[in-house]
Amino acid sequence: MGSEERRYEFSWDLLGDLELGRPNLGPSVGLEVYRLMQYSMRDVLEQRLGTEGADRVFFDSGKLAGMKLFENVIKGCDDLSQFVSAVQNALKELGIGIFRVERSEPDMGSFVFSVFEDADCSGLPDIDHTVCTYDEGFIAGLMEAFTGEEYDVKEVDCWCTGDRTCRFAVERV
Repeated sequence: MGSEERRYEFSWDLLGDLELGRPNLGPSVGLEVYRLMQYSMRDVLEQRLGTEGADRVFFDSGKLAGMKLFENVIKGCDDLSQFVSAVQNALKELGIGIFRVERSEPDMGSFVFSVFEDADCSGLPDIDHTVCTYDEGFIAGLMEAFTGEEYDVKEVDCWCTGDRTCRFAVERV
């Protein structure tokens, strides 16, 4: 990047004062708008960076978002049970999805999480691949912020591959 000044370094302040800024419309927009932004941005990134490059940007963005959500919303969890409960509450309240733990082996650093009604893909047509790369990064960021350790997160089932939930294999690196 050289000496160019960054204009958009992420800060929680960039979420703004929604009551002040949207007194009539409120804090919510339709899922269509979120997906319009996500999939048009993904298309442009894929054209410019290739599929792998676009996936990396989405994963890294999700990871940053997961870490920042933990710092600003979920923080203060002393154990895995509190963490899971806080994640479930935050994701449901924010309309991201319904978070569940399907398998938990914390001593091994191994988990399987699922997200029902996932904002990224629930209701999309079946295609031949998973699409929730942002969510992979988001979960990796949440886990790293909570544990201080890195996690490899891979979506193994997706609405877009015919499953009706998104399922993520989570392994400590």
